[in-house]
Amino acid sequence: MTSPEPPSAPSANGPLSTPIAAFLAHLAARRYSPATVATYAFDLRHLLERVGEAAPDSLTAHHVRRALAGLHGQGLKAKTLARTLSAWRGFFHYLARQGQVQANPCLGLRPPKGEKKLPNALSVDAMARLLAPPAADDVWAIRDLAMFELMYSSGLRRAELIGLERDGVDREGAEVKVTGKGSKTRVVPVGRQALAALDRWLAVRDALAAPDETALFLGVRGRRIGPAVLTRALKDLARRQDVQARVHPHALRHAFASHVLQSSGDLRAVQEMLGHASLSTTQVYTHLDFQHLAQVYDQAHPRAKKK
Repeated sequence: MTSPEPPSAPSANGPLSTPIAAFLAHLAARRYSPATVATYAFDLRHLLERVGEAAPDSLTAHHVRRALAGLHGQGLKAKTLARTLSAWRGFFHYLARQGQVQANPCLGLRPPKGEKKLPNALSVDAMARLLAPPAADDVWAIRDLAMFELMYSSGLRRAELIGLERDGVDREGAEVKVTGKGSKTRVVPVGRQALAALDRWLAVRDALAAPDETALFLGVRGRRIGPAVLTRALKDLARRQDVQARVHPHALRHAFASHVLQSSGDLRAVQEMLGHASLSTTQVYTHLDFQHLAQVYDQAHPRAKKK
């Protein structure tokens, strides 16, 4: 059996670059976050680098498999390759719906398996130390506490928090409506301590805001806070509070999920609050919950105690 012919050589017309640009514009029009669109662009650039300006309908599973093998040879991890293949699959699915390809060459392909790591979830004690009220009445410390209390209280993604408007939290109803991945909206409860921290921030927020700025959380210039500023603020807070665990914005979401699951055992409720489309995505937190239960068992069960 002969191998398929390699993709056609690059041409000035850019037969692959053009539909990639159209696909990215399509994602942006569907209100995918800028970070998500940038990730798709990064992954599709890998495809372009591997196959050149090939006509999309000339690409086969052989070409895709060879491109993935090349990336694997460069040292890309299994998780990155899985995300890359998913981006390519989505791109060709879009082209198929547009009638530009007859079949999706990514269907049936699987990336190499890697070690499955559990999410980094901070303990309840670590979260309490991280979110201890600031000693001084610094406006940015007040902002940081409000941001991170809200992220932990409601399991928000970084982009969801950044996208909130000034009046985006229903303080009377103790809930927040957020727009997540794929422009899907969900309503999540907000805890008492997060509401109190938010009230303290709102008391100083308007004096810091630039004219006509509608964002709930601001940077030093009075405009909507950026992702890098938020991440840096969290790392600085963890260092000041002497939290030794690795802390990043998504770790607060992990902590929310694992702590609610440990207390309630209600996987479906956690799925809804996180905005996961599939229950299997949420089920990773059952492993964290089992670790907690196993520790309790080892400490409490008479037959488990070491002599």
